[in-house]
Amino acid sequence: MLDYEISAADAAALLKEKGARLIDVREPWELTTARIEGCLEMPMGEVPARAHQELDPEDRLVVVCHHGIRSMNVTVWLRNQGFEQAQSLRGGIDAWSAEVDPGVGRY
Repeated sequence: MLDYEISAADAAALLKEKGARLIDVREPWELTTARIEGCLEMPMGEVPARAHQELDPEDRLVVVCHHGIRSMNVTVWLRNQGFEQAQSLRGGIDAWSAEVDPGVGRY
């Protein structure tokens, strides 16, 4: 079984290979400040209603938020729902900006 967290560098490599789907669970106002291209925007509060309609339990999912707290909570929930390949981006979009793409805004 996969670890519950994945580093920004490992997630970037995985996404580059198109081996995962990025799920951004931040609020819409946060997305105006910083976002990663190609992510599926699904605010944390909407995940329970949308996950089974929009996500495939067989897919590798990388869940991202601001610093990694909300994404870890969503990852745990997804794993409990049968999405066994869900992982939280350690450090969130803040780590992504610092380690992968400095063009992504920080807040």
